Amino acid sequence: MSAFPRAAELGLIGCHVCRLVCADAPGDHDPADELACPRCGSALHRRKPYSYMRTWALMIAAFILYIPANVLPIMRTASLNDIDDNTIISGVVELWVKGSPDLAIIVFTASIVVPMLKFLSLSTLLVSSQRGSGWAQPQRARLYRLVEFIGYWSMLDVFVVALLTALVRFGLLSLVEPLPGVIFFGLTVVLTMLASMSFDPRLIWDGRDSDD
Repeated sequence: MSAFPRAAELGLIGCHVCRLVCADAPGDHDPADELACPRCGSALHRRKPYSYMRTWALMIAAFILYIPANVLPIMRTASLNDIDDNTIISGVVELWVKGSPDLAIIVFTASIVVPMLKFLSLSTLLVSSQRGSGWAQPQRARLYRLVEFIGYWSMLDVFVVALLTALVRFGLLSLVEPLPGVIFFGLTVVLTMLASMSFDPRLIWDGRDSDD
């Protein structure tokens, strides 16, 4: 891969907002003078400023919120004299026991497997990039694109609770209410999405170059 010229060597810089490829300023220009994209006016950076720090901060915050998201109940179902509060895991078990294994697998994958894989994948990308590792760079770039792609599907639990709350309204016969766990889970998903957006995948190819 080192045989291919880099954008910096060609005097080019890409806008991270509209993706326009612009001419970079000479290397001896004053860093305080920010370059601006001629099309959208956004500030141009060779790499996203403070990408490592922002991504680590967002991911750690998401992991902290992920704990109460799994411990606290996310939904309450009330039917006649029966009131049942379900966490994510208990909801998966109940779906499986009541004869919906397919739906249980989907919820388990979207609510447990996907967030944990995102934490693991982002940690791998951050650690390997910060250490300047040249290990499996094309595969790590594809891993980042996969993390971005599957991020939106993590909201499945929130959508299910919202739909059930809106649809199951039969007065005293049946009722579905969201509980605090769903708020923590939603915040976890949003923070992991922001963390993947904050990470600059070009750092994978930079080795120990600065991300400022």
